[in-house]
Amino acid sequence: MGVEIRRATINGENHSESGNTGAPVVLGLQPFALVDHIAKVDWSLLSQIPGEPGGSFPVAVEELKHILNELNAHILPSTDNESLLKTIAGGSVANTIRGLAAGFGISSGIIGACGDDEEGKLFMSNMGFYKVDLSRLRLKNGTTAQCVCLVDEVGNRTMRPCLSGSVKVQVDELKREDFKGSKWLVLRYAILNIEVIKAAIKIAKEEGLFVSLDLASFEMVRKFKSPLIELLESGNIDLCFANEDEATELLRGEEKADPNAALEFLAKHCKWAVVTLAQKGCIAKHEKEFARVPAIGEAKLTDATGAGDLFASGFLYGLVRGLSLEECCRVGSCSGGSVIRSLGGEVTPENWQWMYKQMQAKGLQLPELSKSAVVN
Repeated sequence: MGVEIRRATINGENHSESGNTGAPVVLGLQPFALVDHIAKVDWSLLSQIPGEPGGSFPVAVEELKHILNELNAHILPSTDNESLLKTIAGGSVANTIRGLAAGFGISSGIIGACGDDEEGKLFMSNMGFYKVDLSRLRLKNGTTAQCVCLVDEVGNRTMRPCLSGSVKVQVDELKREDFKGSKWLVLRYAILNIEVIKAAIKIAKEEGLFVSLDLASFEMVRKFKSPLIELLESGNIDLCFANEDEATELLRGEEKADPNAALEFLAKHCKWAVVTLAQKGCIAKHEKEFARVPAIGEAKLTDATGAGDLFASGFLYGLVRGLSLEECCRVGSCSGGSVIRSLGGEVTPENWQWMYKQMQAKGLQLPELSKSAVVN
């Protein structure tokens, strides 16, 4: 078919963190590079789009265009001089990886593919700015996937990604050397990517990596539960993140279908299991150890986009640094609280500083890069 595949470059140069050829500690697999369009909108727009509010489920190109065309008529006015519409590199895995690199100083890279279009350039520029290693990102002729993130007036988000016709990394493009030397592989469940996910897990386990899986959305869990259960019961998922809705959906139809029961189910199959509970904090289990941690009360909710992704950044930072289960949850609570203070899944410099102060106040181990940012 003549699809050209190249390694991603920025300004003509292959980009890996700080010029260091060493393997990133954490790798994220996001087969489709994705650009997010984030806006605060009124409910009348949310009522027009397919699917339930609050979830994330793919839409066709025509539906994406319709939503983008309608945005201007439905955007809510800003009260804090923030941009009414943000366009940034997105996707759950990209958010987590960017958070690890930008806020925690953990060397991180991404495996995937992006198109040679303006969205592809934006994705590479945004991720590269934070020194995410892009040497495993394939640049292909074609279009880059996009997602509309619609945020209501109280901060809840509804996501509609459009992957149709966009470039993605294929199973036969995964290379063993992409994984060699790294410690963690971060994944998000998606039925469209299931074969790539399985292939990546196989290589990762052969190379001795831990594997983290996010359950994506209650809609994805509901519609494609059987392949997900098979993945969890394989024993190859070391860490699993679920939010309250996903956890409940996972056990729908069982005698007990609540976050606590879901945590027990996940902990049977994964070394670490975490269920986030929004304003109620989170619960987590590692072997016989259990933790319940409250949410950060000081975090104002502007936009919930990326809350779970940035929680994962903080939790993974804790695991990489050898913190206890409760400490991992507390760091995750701080980082998840930092991203919801502004629009989109990218934490602002001011909100990273807010997070460091929260961590310092709670006696948590601060990232080295934070030392100059924390003001006593």
